[in-house]
Amino acid sequence: MAPAPKILVFAGSLRRDSWNKKLARLGADAVRAAGGEATLLDLAEVPMPLYDGDLEAAQGVPENAKRFKRLMMEHQGLLIASPEYNSSISAVLKNTIDWASRQETGEKPLQCFDGKVAALLSASPGALGGLRALVTVRSILGNIRVLVLPEQMAVSKAHESFGEDGNLKDPKQMTTLAAIAQRLVTVVARLGAGA
Repeated sequence: MAPAPKILVFAGSLRRDSWNKKLARLGADAVRAAGGEATLLDLAEVPMPLYDGDLEAAQGVPENAKRFKRLMMEHQGLLIASPEYNSSISAVLKNTIDWASRQETGEKPLQCFDGKVAALLSASPGALGGLRALVTVRSILGNIRVLVLPEQMAVSKAHESFGEDGNLKDPKQMTTLAAIAQRLVTVVARLGAGA
């Protein structure tokens, strides 16, 4: 029997009560329900300095960036909940991607991204639910050799969308999230996406 696909789940937010962290937690549960193995990561646990080529040249890739890259390489899929800040992605998400993209001795270019499969989620208080940010995340990941699934989810009016139990109030949204997680696990399994 093949091992369960390993999916790294995280939100592109540092805020403790982030709606996207709530969505990522639900996504991790949905991955597990779909037969995948989910690792839920809080980016606040791996703080990284702003990417700076001079800093990299002087000190190398920061330890937390190396830790994040190792996690990426141990997983075949990604489930990312991206907030939308000023019609684009958060600085912390872009910075995390930038550090992870840095090639170190013994690595192939973009090694921790190449061949990964990703699904995208977003939650925003706005009417579009973060769709504009997802366009940017999709473009970035697609350009660094990640297969991004066409299915995605954007939760609008996020400040009104989560119940006391942490679930989405709208059962249709919970169904959509479950379907995206199932699709991610299925595609990773079928492609045998390498870690």
